[in-house]
Amino acid sequence: MVRKKKSTATARRPLPGGAGASSVATSAKTNARARRKSLRLHGTIARDIGVAIVSGRYKPGDLLNGEIDASDRLHVSRSAYREAVRILAAKGLVESRPKVGTRISPRERWHLLDPDVLAWIFEFEPDDKLLTGLFELRRIVEPEAAALAARRRSDADLADMAEALAGMGRHTLEIEEGRIADQNFHSALLRASGNPFIVSLTSSIAAAVSWTTIFKQRHMPLPRDPLPDHVRVYEAVKARDPQAAHAAMAKLIELALLDTTNARQPKKKAAGRR
Repeated sequence: MVRKKKSTATARRPLPGGAGASSVATSAKTNARARRKSLRLHGTIARDIGVAIVSGRYKPGDLLNGEIDASDRLHVSRSAYREAVRILAAKGLVESRPKVGTRISPRERWHLLDPDVLAWIFEFEPDDKLLTGLFELRRIVEPEAAALAARRRSDADLADMAEALAGMGRHTLEIEEGRIADQNFHSALLRASGNPFIVSLTSSIAAAVSWTTIFKQRHMPLPRDPLPDHVRVYEAVKARDPQAAHAAMAKLIELALLDTTNARQPKKKAAGRR
């Protein structure tokens, strides 16, 4: 009987920590870097097109360039451009149809509360309708949330709000840490409402607070300190006074709208007085 030799395939496998493993690890790192670069690339493309859409440079109904033309013009891969279009479609800004192409969607289909879309809106001078509409939404949601929070808040909710106020006072809204603390205050208030549908608006309200604050300080520092407005909301919630909490938050939003309106470009304010 002839005895078969054992296969040496196992011996040829790369051993852990050996040259083969090193090569695999290097390849994995390279692929990971390529994926991160691709993510940054299609995110940048989506942002650039998104800003062009919400600023009115592209109008609803307009067709974007085809995938091949667009990728050649932007000097990017077709896959990166395709992924950027998917991002925009997920935010309701565009719709793609076979044999038709990618068309800018009507404004009513835009996901205006998407944090990215809000950021893109405030990269230029937002029109009066969008700006007024955003603060109208805040007036509808946040005072009622404050009233609910006054009834339902826990000690943990109060602690989160107090910590956020301390951060606002320590850093001010001129720097990112202070603006993050401001977002945290509004987020804590929405959570304290105990209403899951209101809580689901947290990222959108936080983005609105952040971008309007940045917008107000583009040309000059804030003309007043908004911290006392927030403290009045906190004190009413702490005292379990729904009516006072509602009134304090409504006043906070009214003053925030006034600050934002005053921060508009002079030509926009002048046009509004005609």
